[in-house]
Amino acid sequence: MKIESLFSVAGKTAVVTGGSRGIGEMIARALIENGANVIITSRKIADCEGLAAQLGPACTAIPADLSQMAEIDRFAAAVAAVTPKVDILFNNAGASWGAGFDDFPESGWDKVMDINVKSVFFLTQKLMPLLEAAAAPGQLAKVINIGSIDGQHISDLETYSYAASKAGVLHLTRMMAKFLAGRHIAVNAIAPGFFPSKMTAGIAEEFREAFRAATPMQRWGTPDDIAGVALFLSSRASDFLCGSVVTVDGGYATTV
Repeated sequence: MKIESLFSVAGKTAVVTGGSRGIGEMIARALIENGANVIITSRKIADCEGLAAQLGPACTAIPADLSQMAEIDRFAAAVAAVTPKVDILFNNAGASWGAGFDDFPESGWDKVMDINVKSVFFLTQKLMPLLEAAAAPGQLAKVINIGSIDGQHISDLETYSYAASKAGVLHLTRMMAKFLAGRHIAVNAIAPGFFPSKMTAGIAEEFREAFRAATPMQRWGTPDDIAGVALFLSSRASDFLCGSVVTVDGGYATTV
């Protein structure tokens, strides 16, 4: 098979949550640059609509706060109003919270769990009719959940709810993969390492430099690094992956 068709996402419709910045923006740009139509969402209306305007007519902004069930329902209905099917769903929206063990607040636990884990499950559930409309034998719909290496190893940062949530996302991916495969939907995950973004900008410089120094490839991730994996998992090339986690971290999690 020609590489052009094996890895193609041209003409596909994708949804990218948390798509206005960071890894979500990297994924949305990669999909659009390769011929997909992309719906992005984020809590911040100006950021979401601003990026969509920048990316052009192939990008549609539907702002929503996916930590709330009512907003998940509203967003899913809005997606259904603009497209009859969803070929690719990237569950990328996420949040983090750092605090010492003795002082870690319930609000920091609930906020992170609601957006990082709860929304992954329930948004996929609510978009299931659109995913099934795109799915058929030999033409799988794709769900890609964004985890983190913090769900695979023990971080030096006290981000308890974030680490627990990302470990949960990776196991939830395996559960969803097992039970949705029969509906012609492939579910896999990406576990990114350190990619410069607004979220990681909040990490102290000394920790960021320590991450880079401890990474065997001696650098942080770039948009091309995440784009390559995202396009692979979105395309026919990944059709026999089911419940897989692709770690994209320059070797950090497996060596530190």
